[in-house]
Amino acid sequence: MRRAMQPAPVDRRAFGSGRRSRQQACSRSRAVVRSGMRRRAIMVDVDGVLVTHPDAAGWSAGLEKDIGLSAADLRRVFFERHWADVVHGRAALRARLALALAELSSPVTCDQLIAYWFANDAHLDSRLLDELSGLRSEGMEVHLATVQEHERASHLWERLDLRSKFDGMHYAAALGSSKPAKAFYRAVEAATGLTPDAIFFIDDKIANVTGAQACGWTAALWTGRETLRNLMAQQHWDGL
Repeated sequence: MRRAMQPAPVDRRAFGSGRRSRQQACSRSRAVVRSGMRRRAIMVDVDGVLVTHPDAAGWSAGLEKDIGLSAADLRRVFFERHWADVVHGRAALRARLALALAELSSPVTCDQLIAYWFANDAHLDSRLLDELSGLRSEGMEVHLATVQEHERASHLWERLDLRSKFDGMHYAAALGSSKPAKAFYRAVEAATGLTPDAIFFIDDKIANVTGAQACGWTAALWTGRETLRNLMAQQHWDGL
């Protein structure tokens, strides 16, 4: 059994979304504005785009074999009943997980389950990261626009060090809405100060792509078969 992970402190101000940062763009974005350049940004989804998994079943593929907890049971008693409240910031992850594990009479603790989940849901696409790094070096901002709750958002930003690779992380629990709702995209615009025409967005779900396009963003479906630059060229977007 893995050693229980201690919950990382969640500093929502650092992610580029939240009450304070909705009123200001991230520091790198402010520097671009001061230089007189027109700001342009790539918005990237996390799960299914930046984070993938070698097994189609995802991070829970080996859950029962590894720690003795049925993925189907966890889906039924936690994700189907509690996830909407957790991911929109209306309830704490650990509080709702504790209820679900108690209902299942599972000996697995919240710490053990979260440690397993976060460790097995962290396969970063290095090719995409390299391409984003190149675009960022050319003056393009790169942000994450994702449906996450607070603890995993903190894990991604701090433990996986995405903070060194992205200018901001804008996620559902901090914004109070999720894709493909219009409120999500408008909240990201408010958090960054970016206009819709300055944003190029990639997501692996067509509903999220369509939702972004309805808000005036240029958006493309990510399959991993095309490069980001190719998708930008196909959409005739350079943000200028």
